[in-house]
Amino acid sequence: MISGAEAVVRTIEGFGVETVFGYPGGAIMPVYDAMLDSPVNHMLCRHEQGAAFAAIGFARASGKVGVCIATSGPGATNLLTSLADAYMDSIPLVAITGQVPTAAIGTDAFQEIDVLGLSLACTKHSFLVQRPEDLCDTLQQAFALAKEGRPGPVLVDIPKDVQQAMVEFHPPLTAHSNGDGIGDFPLAEAHQMLRDAKRPVLYVGGGVGMAGAVPQLRQFIETTGMPSVATLKGLGAVAPGTSGFMGMLGMHGTKAANLAVQESDLLIAVGARFDDRVTGKLDEFAPCAKVIHLDIDPAELSKRRAAHLSHSADLKLVLPAMAMALELDDWRQLCDRRAQEWAFDYRCPGAGVFAPALLNSLSQRLPKGTAVACDVGQHQMWVAQHMSFDGPENHISSSGLGTMGFGIPAGIGAQFARPDETVLVVSGDGSFMMNVQELATIKRAKLPLKLLLLDNQRLGMVKQWQELFFEERYSETDLSDNPDFVSLAAAFDIPGSHIWRQDQVEEGLNQLLNSDGPFLLHVSISEKENVWPLVPPGASNSDMMEKQS
Repeated sequence: MISGAEAVVRTIEGFGVETVFGYPGGAIMPVYDAMLDSPVNHMLCRHEQGAAFAAIGFARASGKVGVCIATSGPGATNLLTSLADAYMDSIPLVAITGQVPTAAIGTDAFQEIDVLGLSLACTKHSFLVQRPEDLCDTLQQAFALAKEGRPGPVLVDIPKDVQQAMVEFHPPLTAHSNGDGIGDFPLAEAHQMLRDAKRPVLYVGGGVGMAGAVPQLRQFIETTGMPSVATLKGLGAVAPGTSGFMGMLGMHGTKAANLAVQESDLLIAVGARFDDRVTGKLDEFAPCAKVIHLDIDPAELSKRRAAHLSHSADLKLVLPAMAMALELDDWRQLCDRRAQEWAFDYRCPGAGVFAPALLNSLSQRLPKGTAVACDVGQHQMWVAQHMSFDGPENHISSSGLGTMGFGIPAGIGAQFARPDETVLVVSGDGSFMMNVQELATIKRAKLPLKLLLLDNQRLGMVKQWQELFFEERYSETDLSDNPDFVSLAAAFDIPGSHIWRQDQVEEGLNQLLNSDGPFLLHVSISEKENVWPLVPPGASNSDMMEKQS
């Protein structure tokens, strides 16, 4: 018999969790007291949202379950945005919150809030533990649910008296295996569809990396010779330099990727969900293509685009089973030729720093296996377009929810997950300020995190839409009162430098990459540069807007 708080910590230990992120408070104090006697490393972040984003970054960089802890009331509500982010991107996360004692629930007690009710829309599952005897089984279910099937965040809300009560502890159960194998997958039908196709395209989503199926995907591409495209979250699954790979598709996808999908006669969606930012106008997306849809979550199959063949299966098994040699040389060579002909022009338009060129140059210089945690905005799309990744775990970006303020704490979590590897945060001036307090976490933990801040003194993506679709009526997107970011970082003992001309880029990147500890490279860029190409909202992916010369 041990206390409920000790059972929480012992369960965390039992699932092999080495680092958790959190912020203490009254209703979770028993758990924090128990952690003093535990080998689990707790990282104090400076905001509960930062703690949960750090746990997400840890999970995405490691493939393990991320864990965050907060108190009741505002501590718990501050987690909700991060839980929604994890839910949209299918990230395995366990959030543990304190709650007022069970006798006080429903009395409007100090810092009481119905976090269970609030969290239902943004978690895979939520629990309120009302009896001490249910605590251990509930925690074990939470860790199993977060990881199995389609991963996602699970919340466990624990009243303070349950944490203080004595419970019978038993070690964690073995988690269920993921997926149901190949099951009743109609392999013969899939092979016939492959043989009949003249212009097939593989549409790769984030589920490939979460399934641990990257080797099987790459072997499938090598065997079939099929051209491929990826979603924002699927980047890195296809090896850089693979013949037929055309990059990202969708709203800010490459011209080669979007037109190949539009012209395809067979679209194989693997671990992808036909998101609206991918498809554009849905009824004109890949209009001539038959669809094979493979996803671990049966709820996604034919949800937005009816599939001719669909299956919920373990991708590590179904991809090798489907693989077969195809005669696609002409189609793949056309895709490669288009990708080369329509490649981005990295010539700088003036003396200032051109963000796409800088990111492309930086990408080529990063050590193999570098994790890049990215915030949300124009810089996020430039990273996706102009940097390459040798694994999906190395591209950590808020995709489904698009949460500004994600980058710094996610980079912190990634650095904890991979302490001996380079971790880079790419942020914009708007996003940087949303969780800027986590610079204190970098200082406290002595993390060697590299920070690249692209500063156009604007909310760039919103400003771009105002320019293109709102007759240049710029409303509340001017950030020209930004602070001196280098001085701001210095207040947290993080050295940095500021560049604003093209001839300063080489030295700036050298400083960033060669620093022994953390470093901020503040890069001023023109507010006039936009992200191209762009599929306007509501338009077909065939109708891309391109930069006007």
